[in-house]
Amino acid sequence: MTSPATIETVDHADAVPHASTLQVPGQDDTAPLHDGTTSVNPSANASTSHTPAGSRAPSVRNHLPNNQIVYTDLDFTRPPGLNYSLRPRKKAIAIFWTLIILDCVAMPIALYFGLWYGTSLSPNAVFSISTGALGTVSIVEYFLRFHRLWRKGSTCRVIGAQRFYLDWFHWNLSVAWFFVMIELIVGTVPEHPPIRLLAMPVPTMFFAIGTELLIIDIARFFGMRAPCRISSLPMGAPLRPGIYAYIEDVCAVDGSGGTEFRQRLNLRYQASHMFRQMLHRLTLFWALGAIIISAVCTAIIFTIDKDVAYVLGWCIPFVWAGIWAVITTKWVQVSLRDEYANWEEVKWKP
Repeated sequence: MTSPATIETVDHADAVPHASTLQVPGQDDTAPLHDGTTSVNPSANASTSHTPAGSRAPSVRNHLPNNQIVYTDLDFTRPPGLNYSLRPRKKAIAIFWTLIILDCVAMPIALYFGLWYGTSLSPNAVFSISTGALGTVSIVEYFLRFHRLWRKGSTCRVIGAQRFYLDWFHWNLSVAWFFVMIELIVGTVPEHPPIRLLAMPVPTMFFAIGTELLIIDIARFFGMRAPCRISSLPMGAPLRPGIYAYIEDVCAVDGSGGTEFRQRLNLRYQASHMFRQMLHRLTLFWALGAIIISAVCTAIIFTIDKDVAYVLGWCIPFVWAGIWAVITTKWVQVSLRDEYANWEEVKWKP
């Protein structure tokens, strides 16, 4: 799922290899601040560079993420680069989402109508076949992600985590598939399966994701700490907008940005007020949108003709996600241009 992660930038900050182990927010020798940044203890094993007083904010200059990246632009005269762009990945994204649409939208609908009206199979057999064939591409991608994260020497692993942790998005994907499978299995057990229930898996998944994003952002607003590791954010660290972990994980693993992208995203988030503000607004945009579209789909599914309901239940959420992804891409492009244009005025704003 890459839609929420449509951050596109072509900025490439200078980076050189660096051997020091630097600190992740919330780890040893760091004191989290109210805005989600950290202040590093001078005795910590972090790379620092001293310039005349007033040239930059001490709360940002000393707490690079736990990585091997150091920027030659130590005064941050421009936003720290993400070194990531969607442009060279457009073909791969188009192919992937075409396969997903065929697998998770076209195939269940085609099998339903083809088997229901074109054969003498029982209703139970029709839905057993159509649901059994569902999600092949998604399941293959799931195990490819697992391999990329689990393999020895993984180049996309979460900062500071062991290999068994995988990442936040992968655990969410696991839980989502578990409940979708339960919904489909329960729906296909009866001799006459409830067609309306079998149209609900995608709205259910979107509702769960939207609710999670909203809960995390509300908790962040009230200053709560991470109750568990959320990708590169360790337990006990100040929470970040819910969409942050999705962007980090999808771009790092599925988008081949690697652990380097996780590190660069962490630094950009800590250094830029406008970037943090953009992610907060995007979180609300996706969370509220997902919850509303799920409610609308549910109302439609249980009030109209069952055949139409089945089609709309599988189609509407993907149409909505596509529209939201296009809006998000344009929104991010405009926001990043504004960030660059106003960098000198806002770069140390908490």
